[in-house]
Amino acid sequence: MSSTAWTDHRPEGTTVDAIVIGGGAAGLNGALMLARSRRSVVVVDSGDPRNAPADGVRGLLGLDGIAPAELLHHGREEVGRYGGQVLTGEVVSAAPAAPTPDGDLRFVVGLADGRVLHARRLLVATGLRDVLPDIPGLAAHWGHGVVHCPYCHGWEVRDEAIGVLGVGPMSIHQIWLFRQLTDDLVFFSGGTDLDDDTRTRLAVRGVTVVDTPVARVESDDRGITGVRLADGLLVPRRVLAVTTTMQARTDGLEGLDLPVEDLPNGMGRHVASGMAGTTQVPGVWVAGNATELHAQVGASAAAGGLAGSHINAHLAAADTAAALHLAGRSARRAS
Repeated sequence: MSSTAWTDHRPEGTTVDAIVIGGGAAGLNGALMLARSRRSVVVVDSGDPRNAPADGVRGLLGLDGIAPAELLHHGREEVGRYGGQVLTGEVVSAAPAAPTPDGDLRFVVGLADGRVLHARRLLVATGLRDVLPDIPGLAAHWGHGVVHCPYCHGWEVRDEAIGVLGVGPMSIHQIWLFRQLTDDLVFFSGGTDLDDDTRTRLAVRGVTVVDTPVARVESDDRGITGVRLADGLLVPRRVLAVTTTMQARTDGLEGLDLPVEDLPNGMGRHVASGMAGTTQVPGVWVAGNATELHAQVGASAAAGGLAGSHINAHLAAADTAAALHLAGRSARRAS
């Protein structure tokens, strides 16, 4: 399904209430809350969603199985229905600007094509980037034969011959979740430290442990066929599960000085946030996978909606402060 884009007809330099950077579930739902509150809002989306390789969005009540592109298409239409705008573009710069005389915040956002946008508030909903282990043949099957989330892909790979590629402590947690889906599970330890108790637990659940290093992933025109070990042995598998390193997408946002933190166990980096997606940068909120790396589509959309409503409340307070400032100036002139 083709996507719909709206053209910004406002004069150049016009300041909108909010710019949403990222047009996935979090960004669009945040924009929807703002637009329904009669806020002027522009969503800037690069058109590169994390779940693009997936066949469908799973675990989303009422829309389970909907194609990712179709979900975003509907979201853009809904935002547009209330006057919000979605621009296709890549943000290359974002930074605070001088506040107004009444103290209201301002931001400047630059796009790769040279357009410059101005806003009172920002919602960062850029999502994340999955970094796969550097194993030959693995990346080509990402989102199909190579999966990471049992809740996103588990039902679709049930009863298959599944292999879990060990990359660290989180791989052990992943084993138990995928063991729920199949009786044929092999753990390629990849050097993961397994104590005797863990090996016993794996054994009683019927999980085979392979300690020989993985050389590459083998496949044919139907998909993955197995895992080739360093000693030449081929272990037949149809599906591989792997814990990725998840990196919040912050390219082009360096000027905001967002609080980016490392997560434990090598899970990745995220933008730290507080209630409703607030950040330590005044006027900037964050929602979705950029801050909550493990959030599925439904949770990301909910977080975006909460952030959008919080931004609207913040703007309402600023509108009142501006009115008081104007009334004070008028009173001083009259006296």
